[in-house]
Amino acid sequence: MKLVPASGGAFEVTVDGEKLYSKLDTGVFPEADQVIKEMKS
Repeated sequence: MKLVPASGGAFEVTVDGEKLYSKLDTGVFPEADQVIKEMKS
């Protein structure tokens, strides 16, 4: 696991090169449960 700092309000979750969530795409910061659910599926 690697945390990569960003700027400009970017918050993205990527696992094995696959983007699971992007605040830039949705405009909404996710709930922790939402990110965990995406990582498990």
